[in-house]
Amino acid sequence: MSKEFADVMAQKFEMSMMGELKFFLGLEVRQVPDGIFINQGKYIIDLLKKFGFTDCSPTKTPMTTAHHLTADSLGADVNSTSYRAMIGSLLYLTASRPDIITSGGCQLLGNRLISWSSKKQTSVACSTTEAEYVAAGRCCAQVLWIQNQLLDYGFKFRKTPICCDNTSAILITQNPVQHTKTKHIEIRHHFIRDISQKGKVELFYVPTTEHLADLFTKALDEKTVQYLIGELGMLSME
Repeated sequence: MSKEFADVMAQKFEMSMMGELKFFLGLEVRQVPDGIFINQGKYIIDLLKKFGFTDCSPTKTPMTTAHHLTADSLGADVNSTSYRAMIGSLLYLTASRPDIITSGGCQLLGNRLISWSSKKQTSVACSTTEAEYVAAGRCCAQVLWIQNQLLDYGFKFRKTPICCDNTSAILITQNPVQHTKTKHIEIRHHFIRDISQKGKVELFYVPTTEHLADLFTKALDEKTVQYLIGELGMLSME
């Protein structure tokens, strides 16, 4: 069927069959029985060779905090052109990794994790506050769904707490007035204001160190990862 499809396409368009897909838009594609996986392995190796870091010591994931960068007052000046090229390459690498530019949230019933989400935001955010506001709205939608499900069991919840580590995002939900810094946010994301005013949910501030959803969206040190895993009631395999 694959060959037949290739023959039909070749008759109608100027194209040829080049075998199994290995690269797509610079991304490496690996097809195995378990599924199709996209990675940036080759790009990273090429970066290490280009900037002369092939002999660097590897580090584990989650990242370690045992090593700290210090200024070398006796070292040679850094080539600004090479430095900008390096930073630009790393920015492209992170932008092409949807698993590390995600929006995340988790919902607990009592002290048990019952749902979670980690995915790339479909809306372009102009600030961290806006990104957090959009994420809080998604979490609110999931909370409302959970509340409706619990109604079938005779439980009616109000003022369900939603924790957020961005005070500005919380203030936006409490302020029904549109101003210059929020008027560009898509209307559909503002429904959390109405839900909050109706008393169905209530937003609370939590320090970043205790923000459980960071486990799904950020690169954290091992100690923090172990702490968050414990708070979520998950089992650590280490």
